[in-house]
Amino acid sequence: MAGEIPDLVALERTGTGKGAARQARRDGMVPGIVFGGEKDPLPINIPFNKLFKMLKAGRFKSTLFNLQVEGQEDVRVICRDVQRDVVKDLPTHVDFMRLRRTTKINLFIPVEFANEEEAPGIKRGGVLTIVRPEVELVVTAGDIPEKITVDLSGLMIGDSVTISGVTLPAGTKPTIDRDFVIATISAPSGLSSSDDSEEGEAEGEGEEAAAGEES
Repeated sequence: MAGEIPDLVALERTGTGKGAARQARRDGMVPGIVFGGEKDPLPINIPFNKLFKMLKAGRFKSTLFNLQVEGQEDVRVICRDVQRDVVKDLPTHVDFMRLRRTTKINLFIPVEFANEEEAPGIKRGGVLTIVRPEVELVVTAGDIPEKITVDLSGLMIGDSVTISGVTLPAGTKPTIDRDFVIATISAPSGLSSSDDSEEGEAEGEGEEAAAGEES
């Protein structure tokens, strides 16, 4: 399960509008807004270097943060949008939503695959084909799982892992009702090519034999 909720330190932005946002960027800040939670929207600035580092670390939009703004009560937030420069692809604005610990939200949770060495299909040269490296789940804001684990033990070539075969963390459920595939054990490409060529040879031999009989 998720560990300690990381702090996100920001400054309250005194001005609003495009002028204040441009000034924030000149000062090495990324302007943002915090909304929701039955409170007025709060304009903020986040140091560019800190935000850029967190974005590079990954999972920024699926991480619950403890937002700290001087003069304001700490509040749990989650990122809802990061606007970027179309040329430089650098963050220019960020939106956060206030959350209660009991709030239900949809998040993409990473999938981890375990016990590959216990999968007969992989031992025989099969290839793990990952269909969904992340799965969208309904989770509780105060208890966001870091990952879901797929056990590959006993899987043969041609077997698939679907969401119904995965033990999900307590309090979570998929956003999709159908039983979708997460990964499969595929035959190695060499084996597939060999099978195809053998089938082709068999068909050719059959055609030659048929031609001989006709003549």
